[in-house]
Amino acid sequence: MRTGLLARKEGMSRVFMEDGSHLPVTVLSVEHCQVVAQRTRERDGYTALQVGVGVAKAKNTNKALRGHFGAAKVEPKRNLTEFRVSEDALLEVGVELSASHFVEGQFVDVTGTSIGKGFAGAMKRHNFGGLRASHGVSISHRSHGSTGNSQDPGKVFRGKKMAGQMGNRKATEQNLYVVKTDEGRGLILVMGSVPGPKGGYVKISDACKHAVPASAPYPAGLKGGKIPAAELEASEEESAGKQGETANPDVGEEAKQ
Repeated sequence: MRTGLLARKEGMSRVFMEDGSHLPVTVLSVEHCQVVAQRTRERDGYTALQVGVGVAKAKNTNKALRGHFGAAKVEPKRNLTEFRVSEDALLEVGVELSASHFVEGQFVDVTGTSIGKGFAGAMKRHNFGGLRASHGVSISHRSHGSTGNSQDPGKVFRGKKMAGQMGNRKATEQNLYVVKTDEGRGLILVMGSVPGPKGGYVKISDACKHAVPASAPYPAGLKGGKIPAAELEASEEESAGKQGETANPDVGEEAKQ
């Protein structure tokens, strides 16, 4: 299980295909997306990565978060979130993720906060049909009608669909198709719409209902293709061991002479 990304919603556009057709896409921008902290099973009871995105002013960051970012040696971030990952997909703190983390043709799940619509009636909020336009209905044509029962049970059940605040809630769009990625400009183009307003931040992760394509980088797509420090140390130790193996026979021959 890989980590996800935090991205900013830039708006919607369209991509023209070779046959002249076009696809509606949402443009998501990935900028300064870094790993801020690790969650390990030994210390926290689960494995996850805390990822931050954007750049925040130090004067607008509280003291606790300034210390948190200082310990990670990263700039203060505008948005933080956690992604559950496998133990072999943990990344070093401070590495920067790029748009190449996702590949063209794969499916992703995008989570954001939907646009708030304020207080809305039942017809707009829940797609109710409303009351009759004539024959006895007076004034309350757009009301939701009866709310409950008679003496038994004599109450309104919890969760009844009624008028109230619409939007401004956590929403997830599943199985969005990745049309194109641009690592140089840090852009990800997904087909269709995603929750939230322009300029809002969303979470992008591998679709839970689709297999991750084999071409997707594992454990992550990093900025500039840098290798995580742990993997770099392992490769250096391996190369050093190979050099030692090639050097030993020469030393043995010299000793025999």
